[in-house]
Amino acid sequence: MIKVVSLNKSYGKKKILENVHLSFEPGKVYGVVGKNGAGKTTLFKCLLGLEHYEGTVESTFGSLKNTTGYLPTDPYFLSYLTGKEYLQLMCNARDIKISSFTHKNIFNLPLHQYASTYSTGMKKKLALTGILLQKNEVFILDEPNNGVDIESNILISAVIQRLKELNKTVILSSHIFSTLEENCDTLYYIKSGSVSEPIGKGHFSEVQAQLTGDEHGISLKDFDF
Repeated sequence: MIKVVSLNKSYGKKKILENVHLSFEPGKVYGVVGKNGAGKTTLFKCLLGLEHYEGTVESTFGSLKNTTGYLPTDPYFLSYLTGKEYLQLMCNARDIKISSFTHKNIFNLPLHQYASTYSTGMKKKLALTGILLQKNEVFILDEPNNGVDIESNILISAVIQRLKELNKTVILSSHIFSTLEENCDTLYYIKSGSVSEPIGKGHFSEVQAQLTGDEHGISLKDFDF
């Protein structure tokens, strides 16, 4: 279990996250939503210890750095690494021994090619494959569906559900609300630096309506088509 207590994060005088309280349990999928710049990625980096913050992040898994697979919005790859070499590097980081990646290549990626030459969607799929091979307890997926084709999106949803079945903790963000509806058990809504109480599936539509109102400022019913 992960418990966040009184987390605060500022850049200079600008408060990004204020007095945040969260909890994440194994075997559940959590969605973190909010408009661009709300602080979703900053929250993820705080959980991982990649950003300095005030407050506490407690975990029954020990150090989240060593037990969490993080998929950033735009994964970066060194120019001289092939896809296979990248996966090997990810396995080495967790002391995982795999003799062949043939049956682990669920997205059918050209692993012999340099990862830096991959398309945006291919890079995301390679990075996701890498953290799956590490056998992490927690998975933080920042916009996992961005730039990915429909077929792969379906597979990513299946991966998320499989992780849930394996009692892993999954935390994700997405601008595609249907992705959150399909995959998440609970949502947290970030607005003006504050994070909502946990929102159950029965109230997801209310969050969607609020997000649409925040983004566009008017309701579609007010628009004269």
